Amino acid sequence: MKVFGNTLSPFVRKTMAFAAEKGLEIELVAAGLGGGPPEFKEASPFGKMPGFQDGDFLISDSTAIITYMEAVKPEPNLIPLEPKARARTIWYEEFGDTIVAACGGTMFFNRVVAPRFLGRPGDEAAAQEAETVQFPKLVDYLERVIPASGYLVEDRLTLADIAVASPFVNMGHVGCAINPTTHPKTYGYVEAILARPSYADMVAKEKAVMASMNQPQPA
Repeated sequence: MKVFGNTLSPFVRKTMAFAAEKGLEIELVAAGLGGGPPEFKEASPFGKMPGFQDGDFLISDSTAIITYMEAVKPEPNLIPLEPKARARTIWYEEFGDTIVAACGGTMFFNRVVAPRFLGRPGDEAAAQEAETVQFPKLVDYLERVIPASGYLVEDRLTLADIAVASPFVNMGHVGCAINPTTHPKTYGYVEAILARPSYADMVAKEKAVMASMNQPQPA
């Protein structure tokens, strides 16, 4: 199996972490921002990360890829079968993929992608609005709903946790951090999920990449 993309994308990162928790061996192939092998362009006709290949099967979108992975390797089960738990898991994935990722994506795109990869200034006003208006709303919500177990559904790790935690990495890369004093449950929750082996090495490598980007360039 191959995933096409870069883990600086929260959707690629989520997909790779899900695969690791399932015990699937995945080859990550660099792609995105107009680059990548022909298989990526065939899998993802609109160039969105991640793309995916398993033999002659090609598809894109993290949710579609994860649905396929769960079907081909049902255990360990990461998308609950009980109807209410399954629905809650899908809601939290949607929350992570849209509300959390949109907030983090606005900051990351305007502070990193636009200036570093596209060669144009980002919209700092939009990034500030995401950080000061949208970010507090989503951490307030999580502070209310995170159970004592530290897992969002069935008191165990599910896709819900994997999806919600991923975009917080991008926020951290641009200096937007959860305050452990005002939001201790959310801070501890995200830290614990990202400390799992499925995430820890990826996040460490990304931090090294980000640090190298911030080094002064030789004259």
